[in-house]
Amino acid sequence: MSTGELAALGTAACWTVTVLAFEAAGRRVGSLPVNFLRLLLGLLFLTTWTTLSSGRPLPIDAPLRNWLWMGLSGLVGFVLADLCLFRAFVLIGARATMIIYSLVPPMSALASGLLLGEVLPGRVWLAMSVSIAGICMVILVRGGGRVTLAHPVRGILLALAGALGQALGLVISKHGMGGLGMFAATQIRILAAAAAFLALIPLLRQTGRIRAALGDRKALRIVTLGSFFGPFLGVSLSLAAVRGLNVGVAATIMSMVPVFILLPETVLLHRRVRAPEIAGAVVAVCGIALLTI
Repeated sequence: MSTGELAALGTAACWTVTVLAFEAAGRRVGSLPVNFLRLLLGLLFLTTWTTLSSGRPLPIDAPLRNWLWMGLSGLVGFVLADLCLFRAFVLIGARATMIIYSLVPPMSALASGLLLGEVLPGRVWLAMSVSIAGICMVILVRGGGRVTLAHPVRGILLALAGALGQALGLVISKHGMGGLGMFAATQIRILAAAAAFLALIPLLRQTGRIRAALGDRKALRIVTLGSFFGPFLGVSLSLAAVRGLNVGVAATIMSMVPVFILLPETVLLHRRVRAPEIAGAVVAVCGIALLTI
């Protein structure tokens, strides 16, 4: 298995911890405060790392082109996409949200083909089609002879919007990263996103909710855990994955979160897992096998 594939699998493992942590914190203090606080904590982890590893707290030696493209990637991936994603966590839960989020690979492949000229072989498209079939098994249920949605429409649409934003963010990151290190590139993305949130919070009248979240020690502990495995380690590994692999391939491997999340949700949270969701997880594994063997 290549370094890029290992980085993508590591990303999926990190994001499994992250989505469970942020779902729990979001239910306590709201999705927007969690979104903002995890950026600040992620920036703290990244700044500490870059200071210790390079002697500079910020990648001030990076070319302007890197700053512009990675900043745009941060706005799309961390602000637009994650606002939708975190709200979907609250409405339909982490597991269902992340399985819908598995649409990121085909969206990424289409976007990278249109914008970067990357072409995927038929085998990869087959693997993505298998993943999409698994998603349909999770979000649809059959009852009374009719096929209906298993989750609220609003939550599903928010998860789909988050997937589209994530796909575009990955493509923009690959285009704009160049030779920049993965931690420095992530730091620029988070700086841009944090600045956007600082402007949005007063406009959305969320200052009071941010203060309340800061006073909730349990929520802060949960967000800190999620921030280490998300904005710091997980996102940095995802950039290493898209650098070493085709964007669509990297996104497909990273979409294994719904499979990884089944065990902790069942054992730790004692949530009932429906048979279609188990079948969808098996289908996802088959898709990854088609992709990597």
